[in-house]
Amino acid sequence: MWLKYGVDEEEKLVSIEDTSKGKTLLKCPYCQGSLIAKKGTIKEHHFAHNGETCRPVAKREFPTLPLYNNFNIQLSGKDLTQLKLLWQEYGAKNYPISYYLVFPGLIKAGMLRKNLYLTPPEYEFSDLGKIPVGALDLPLFNEVQQPLLLQNLLKLELAFEHALHKNAPDLAYKITDFKLYCVQLQRILACKLYFLEIQTNKGIIYKIGVTQRPIQDRLAEIKLNLVAHYQTVDIKVLGTWEHRGNVEKYFKHRYQSFNYPIGSLTEYYKFTTDSAKIVLHDLQQMKPKVLSQKEIDILQYQPGLIQVAA
Repeated sequence: MWLKYGVDEEEKLVSIEDTSKGKTLLKCPYCQGSLIAKKGTIKEHHFAHNGETCRPVAKREFPTLPLYNNFNIQLSGKDLTQLKLLWQEYGAKNYPISYYLVFPGLIKAGMLRKNLYLTPPEYEFSDLGKIPVGALDLPLFNEVQQPLLLQNLLKLELAFEHALHKNAPDLAYKITDFKLYCVQLQRILACKLYFLEIQTNKGIIYKIGVTQRPIQDRLAEIKLNLVAHYQTVDIKVLGTWEHRGNVEKYFKHRYQSFNYPIGSLTEYYKFTTDSAKIVLHDLQQMKPKVLSQKEIDILQYQPGLIQVAA
């Protein structure tokens, strides 16, 4: 996990994605130390301290959205390897899994469940267990992730309120944790997911992405990027989904074998005609997102409004 937000001169939280790489005027939300935007091609984009890293960041204590950009469910390397092998040999073929092949860590993490209809009982993949191998379809992924997002919000909110009530020494950290989580959740709720079919002089490619701007503004930007690589570019919008910014990175995880980088552009895909129909069906099966009152509150949330009592 990496620090993805810094604080500007107006006390607003700024995402790494909205920052140019290199030295910044932003401060660490935990210690107010100066930050450098690390935006290379190997590691995930993040902020680093321009000096010694403070304890909350060094210890990876800041909150992140569940199942947003990490789909290993915190499994050990050994358990993850075994899970992938079990999927290839059993899960993908819908075969039952014998108990002697199941590692205790996979049961504890909820990756596998007993099939009680078989005698003796054997195991099968749970919905959660299908996520690390990218086998869970998008509608079910939303059903798994949604409660986790709100549960984590409630947990952080209660921790903040408890620290405030007790005037705890770590109150400032708890407030910052809550703020960081809120702006991350706000960001994905404010985003529209889009899926594009792009006809070029070299064939058809596809693109997944999110935007908070009007879709036509984003399309103009995409076309400008692509004309450096293709003589002709004709973009067709196959679908848009409001408030579904949470899906983009799982889509990339699920369909990573079809990824088709174009220079430094990485969110493009090469699907066959039949594969493209399956992918579009996967997207279209997602129900329109109906915001709960809590999510509406998050969209209207302004981090600067939280004040610590003197």
